[in-house]
Amino acid sequence: MVKSEIQNVKLRFGIIGNCEGLNRAIDVAIQVAPTDLSVLVTGESGVGKESFPQIVHQFSRRKHGPYIAVNCGAIPEGTIDSELFGHEKGAFTGADTAKTGYFDMAKGGTLFLDEIGTMSYEIQSMLLRVLQENTYTPIGSDKERVADVRIVTATNENLQLAIKEGRFREDLYHRLCEFEIRQPSLAECPEDIIPLAEFFRERHSKELKRETQGFTEDAKRRMLAYPWPGNVRELQNKIKRSVLVSE
Repeated sequence: MVKSEIQNVKLRFGIIGNCEGLNRAIDVAIQVAPTDLSVLVTGESGVGKESFPQIVHQFSRRKHGPYIAVNCGAIPEGTIDSELFGHEKGAFTGADTAKTGYFDMAKGGTLFLDEIGTMSYEIQSMLLRVLQENTYTPIGSDKERVADVRIVTATNENLQLAIKEGRFREDLYHRLCEFEIRQPSLAECPEDIIPLAEFFRERHSKELKRETQGFTEDAKRRMLAYPWPGNVRELQNKIKRSVLVSE
C-alpha cells in the first residue's frame, strides 16, 4: 500500500506515528481485512492495539454490521459464558430475564475479544468449540445458533509461553491466530515519541485550559532516552501531568 493511503487510514482512526513497524502493521491489517481469517493483534500493554480490530472491521465485508468490543479481563469468571453466549430466563439462580450474549449482538459483524489471554481454560474450551462448529447454545437453551461473526482478538501476553505453561490451549491459539498483526512498542519507534508528546501536549492543554509553550531540548532528550515500559499510555499520562503542573 502506498504511503498516502496509510496516512489516510491514520487520520481516519486517529493513529499518530510514522515508524516502519507501525506502517507495516496498518498495511497488514488492511490486507487481511477482506478475508474471513481470524486475526490476533499482539503487542505490549499500552501500545493502542484497539485501533487495529476497528481497521480490520471497517475494511471488511462486514463493515455495515455491528462492531462489538469485549474486554475479557473485566468480566467476572463466573459470568463470562453468559456474557459471550447469553442465557435464557431461569437458566440459573438470578437469571430473572433472558440475556443476549455478545455473539448475538455482533451477528453479521465483528466481535473483538481483548485480553484473550485472561480467559480460563474452561471458557477457552467453549470458545474453541464455537469456532470449530460455527454454532453456540445460550445457557439454558436447547437451540443452537449460528455464530455469524468475524473474530478478532488481542493480547499483551506471550501466548506461546502460556501454551508451554498449560495456561492456554494450543488448538485455540491456532484457531484465533490464522493471521497475526504485531504492533511495535514505543521503544521500537523512537522517531514517534516527540510527535506523540506534542500531540498529547496540545490535546491536554486545551482540555485542562493551560497554556504551554512546547518542550525544551533537554526535555526532548530525556524523553528519547527513557525506555517507556508503559508505551503510549504512559507517555500520555506523563504529558498530561506535566501540562497540569506547568508554569
